[in-house]
Amino acid sequence: MEARTVDDWVSCYQREFGLPVRERGGFVMLPITDRLCVVHLPTARAEKVFAVLREQRKEGAVLARQIRWSLLAEPDARPTPEVAAELSGVDIDIPGIGSAVMLPTSLGRWSREGCHWVRPPTRDDVAPPLSLVLRIALEVGPQRVSTALTEASGRGKLRYERDGVGPR
Repeated sequence: MEARTVDDWVSCYQREFGLPVRERGGFVMLPITDRLCVVHLPTARAEKVFAVLREQRKEGAVLARQIRWSLLAEPDARPTPEVAAELSGVDIDIPGIGSAVMLPTSLGRWSREGCHWVRPPTRDDVAPPLSLVLRIALEVGPQRVSTALTEASGRGKLRYERDGVGPR
């Protein structure tokens, strides 16, 4: 099918990919529900998460914007308040039920919406569990930057909390 209008794209996403999209304000919007959620991550971290999911053969659809990627996931469990705070500290966001994500009206590199599919959805997709995506996202890269005041007479040095790599 060759989709040309927003309504064509809504039909295409619904029929070809099985996504519950809707038209809203001239755009194709994917609602966040109790069955489908999205995890927004900074690009570098998202690339690592996607690579691990691919190795495990659990990758789902992934949407890219200039500085963030959005991974579709199955909401198996919400993060605890402690995990939510850690996610916030490394710029990972999980939009709540009732919000929506804008999808591209092109399968090419960039669309009028300023995004493209890194891995487009397929009808047979089984989105990875949210808990798995979040666990991997917290394991794959440097964590938030903190100040270490124990050295240099209290002048402080920046370091990454988990892996010891970062500005020195």
